[in-house]
Amino acid sequence: MRQQSSSLSPATKSPLRVAFVLAERFTLSAFAVFVDVLRLASDEGDRSRQMRCVWYVLGRPGQPVRSSCGVEVLPQQSFESPDAFDYIVVVGGLLHGGQRLLAGTIPFLQQAARAGVPLVGVCTGSFVLARAGLLEGHVVSVSWFHRDEFIAAFPDLQVVTNRQYVIDRKRITCAGGTSVVHLASELVERHLGHAAATKSLRILIQAPQSPARALQPEPVVTRGAADHVVQQAMLMLEDSLRGNITVAKVAEALGISARQLERRFKADIGLTPSEFKLQLRLARAAWLLETTDLAITQVAQDCGFGDASHFSRLFRAHFGRRPSAIRSQPSRTPSQPNLT
Repeated sequence: MRQQSSSLSPATKSPLRVAFVLAERFTLSAFAVFVDVLRLASDEGDRSRQMRCVWYVLGRPGQPVRSSCGVEVLPQQSFESPDAFDYIVVVGGLLHGGQRLLAGTIPFLQQAARAGVPLVGVCTGSFVLARAGLLEGHVVSVSWFHRDEFIAAFPDLQVVTNRQYVIDRKRITCAGGTSVVHLASELVERHLGHAAATKSLRILIQAPQSPARALQPEPVVTRGAADHVVQQAMLMLEDSLRGNITVAKVAEALGISARQLERRFKADIGLTPSEFKLQLRLARAAWLLETTDLAITQVAQDCGFGDASHFSRLFRAHFGRRPSAIRSQPSRTPSQPNLT
């Protein structure tokens, strides 16, 4: 994925100008789908000319940046003139072993912030912005998968994991995955109009999605609900999976009584909030056992069970086998336990 180098001058005349800053071992899909939304919105048909959108990869020209899958992208411009862009998008990389950034990345982002340029953290790009001290006082959208790591590293920042992305003034953070498509399309719509954004979504076979409904529920534990209040309660319970939030606290936050919330849960999904919370924790535990190497005691703790023996009994009653039985399987593949 090497693009020919070009000067910055065309960007100053373009309706939408976007620069990408890539961490070492960055997530290729997040970068690629963001660019593809711009590409499809930029030109008529599928001709891919940079007409209504212009995008650049910043870094060290001639020195490629390697993605986590090994594919390399060649930067076109150095870290300079941040005010030449409407957005600067930081695509994060693997966290294990510490995120590695090109020299000059943090000072450049800080310069961009001083110039008032909106900064976008995609996938673990939020970690980069936080490390640069650029997310204080902002709400940050982080993937549920990296929530604990983010909170451990930046305990003073406000984190949400029930939103695919958050636009908070000059800071935009996105959980990653296909949510990048919808974030990019919203930015396209703001600058180029609804038709351009819709075109990108249709060609990418993505359904239009209202930003107000861009929820990020955990896919391995969430079950469907029709009642909006029940949906919000479920997301609150998911977001505090390790905590001790009570049904009464959830009901209070939603402006109804605990008894009303229980009735609405029962009518909608056939479970009380407490039953849903327990099944939520057990489903999460089963997924962790299947897809990670965490010790069973650690899984129990991460899912809010203080006593490993108690966790084991509840797990066996729900799934019909002990947690150790999953660990003893010769080959584990990710599954999606149902909350039934």
